[in-house]
Amino acid sequence: MEGTIRSSETSASPETVFDVAADLAAYPEWVDGVSTVEILERDEDGLAVAARFEVAGFVKRIEYTLRYEYDRPRRIAWTAVPGEDIAAMQGYYEFRPNDRGGTEILYALQVAPAFTVPGFLRRQAEKQIVTSALRGLRRRAEDAPTA
Repeated sequence: MEGTIRSSETSASPETVFDVAADLAAYPEWVDGVSTVEILERDEDGLAVAARFEVAGFVKRIEYTLRYEYDRPRRIAWTAVPGEDIAAMQGYYEFRPNDRGGTEILYALQVAPAFTVPGFLRRQAEKQIVTSALRGLRRRAEDAPTA
């Protein structure tokens, strides 16, 4: 995948990190810039299959809908439904157990806005989104109660 790929480590288990990342409705609480998440469809396990997001963009508020696929507790992947603000977006989280009982988190994201943005600004925005989301996910997972 072209785009931005970054990783981080957390002391939380892959199961805990997966559960935090899969709780899309809570994103406004810990993901910078996400103001609204509306779950549009859930699967038989209660996981969001489709969700609409509203985020603060560099120039304007951006709305988009993502479709999700899950491989618990290893991976969450998404693809955008093309719309007014986003022509294409794909990404994933991967959660890999490490030898210290924690998790390596890999986050990949590729975004193609539906409006003109110079390539260097698009890449910078991807990097900022990924870095901020990894930091927030790590903190939220480490603060989450464990079963």
